[in-house]
Amino acid sequence: MTRPLDRLTEALLEAAKRAGADAADAMAVEGTASGIDIRAGQLEQAERSEGVELGLRVFVGQRQACVSVSDTSDATIRAVAERAVAMAREAPEDPYAGLAESHQLIRNWDIAALDLVDPAPEPSAATLEQNARQAEAAAMAMDGIVQVEASASASRRQVHIAASNGFSGGYARSSQSLSAVAFTGSGTAMERDWAGEGRIYAADLPDPAYFGRLAAERALARAGARKPKTGAFPVLYDERISSSLIGHLLGAVNGASIARGSSWLRDALGQQVLPAGLSVIEDPLRPRISGSRPFDAEGLPTARRAIVKDGILTGWTLDLATARKLGMQSTGSASRGPSAPPSPGTSNIDLTQGQKSRDDLIAEMGTGLLVTGLIGSSINATTGDYSRGASGFWVENGQITYAVNECTIAGNLRDMLMRMTPANDARMHMSTRIPSLLVEGLTLAGA
Repeated sequence: MTRPLDRLTEALLEAAKRAGADAADAMAVEGTASGIDIRAGQLEQAERSEGVELGLRVFVGQRQACVSVSDTSDATIRAVAERAVAMAREAPEDPYAGLAESHQLIRNWDIAALDLVDPAPEPSAATLEQNARQAEAAAMAMDGIVQVEASASASRRQVHIAASNGFSGGYARSSQSLSAVAFTGSGTAMERDWAGEGRIYAADLPDPAYFGRLAAERALARAGARKPKTGAFPVLYDERISSSLIGHLLGAVNGASIARGSSWLRDALGQQVLPAGLSVIEDPLRPRISGSRPFDAEGLPTARRAIVKDGILTGWTLDLATARKLGMQSTGSASRGPSAPPSPGTSNIDLTQGQKSRDDLIAEMGTGLLVTGLIGSSINATTGDYSRGASGFWVENGQITYAVNECTIAGNLRDMLMRMTPANDARMHMSTRIPSLLVEGLTLAGA
């Protein structure tokens, strides 16, 4: 029987100390996951995974090394610790690496308040298959749909982190998801679209048929897609894909990029990067949300913070190492897996919503492109130059006129973000709540 995760991390730390480490931290992750895929009416795949993974990071002076393993035996733990220490002794010195000071660590947290685990029993494979088939049937019931792929999955994951500085803590989370992809047409005229969601609680998911119908409606709307005009036009990013724009901003203010000097926002601290009135807020403490967590991967407390406030960039996203390199304080943003050291990352992002609906923005944009899908990416991390393949719908005189595919949209992210107008349609259950975004003056390459 597998030992509790806290005992496993304790055993890793003890083994690291005996092997000669000056300091260490350890992570233990236990998870189960089940998934069902239906394609063209047939059960295409049924998966089930269970396991425990251990990660150990050791320090010998200012040298560090990470190792991971899935065997939890005492002999393996001893061998892993000895190997990690031997690796650290050969690693280059890093003056910024190291554990948190005692006063930086979280002392108390209320994991129950975050409500991250569904108390209902884990769904059976039969239940997952039934859900997927209901989504498939709802899509196939709509005229014009020729094929459907539907998937249902469920998982539970528990993590525990401990370090030689005295920190020890863990939490668990559950997840259930359902999705459908619908196809219409044939050959080179075939079009597809999808719908899906993931939630912590199974009871929070809409009825499976909802996803099938929505995927089918979206696919049917894409029938007859063609290339749009070439030129400079406004582009409206649908809520389904608008988070990618804010994701580029979050990547540019990540402490790892700033420390390397490779970000297009490296000189923008304290400057306006969004229109006045817009803020980007991170809140890792939202209850019943998949991205929530009480502490980061280095044992520091998480907290609500404004990354951008009223259009002004207020700070970077930092873990301990990047904060030390930049002469700042960690923002409690360290993320990590068992096989790598911490790095900065965000969770639960909100962009200020606008006052108008997506339809209002379509009516106001006149002639332009509504983007519902993005393909590929060419982003210059240093300059912010932006180019992506896109699909969606052409808008004339404020009305959607025809479906669009095989086009490219291009601009510069610094300029794009300053010409951005948000709608009011962000979905409240999402970890990243970004509404549809209208961006003026992008370059379209189509017909």
